[in-house]
Amino acid sequence: MSWQAYVDQSLLGTGNIDKALIAGLDGTVWAHSAGFSIPPAELKVIIDSFSDTSNPPKIVSEGIKVNGEKYMTISADNESLKAKKGKEGLVAAKTVQAVLIGHHNEEITTPAAFNSVVELQEYLKKMGY
Repeated sequence: MSWQAYVDQSLLGTGNIDKALIAGLDGTVWAHSAGFSIPPAELKVIIDSFSDTSNPPKIVSEGIKVNGEKYMTISADNESLKAKKGKEGLVAAKTVQAVLIGHHNEEITTPAAFNSVVELQEYLKKMGY
């Protein structure tokens, strides 16, 4: 399956994610949904958060920005993060080689969106990605 198919079918296709992006841990974007991009500097902050060993991670106290919009990080560890801006949110999960980022609108709960991203994360990790 292509990376774009993972975005379209495994993330957007769940109905729990309305925008998604898959990037390598070096920040190179592999695939994304139409009209959804994250500037390299903002993507780097998300990727770097997975290796932050401070307690709590810096991303929890500072939040994250995506396309200049600030999201409050509600949980983060070395494998995943959840962030909210009002009732919409972002979830991200790290695999061996990539980061999966999904956005959900106000009609979807963060746990539902998170579960959709984590399901793909677990599959890709088993496949060595």
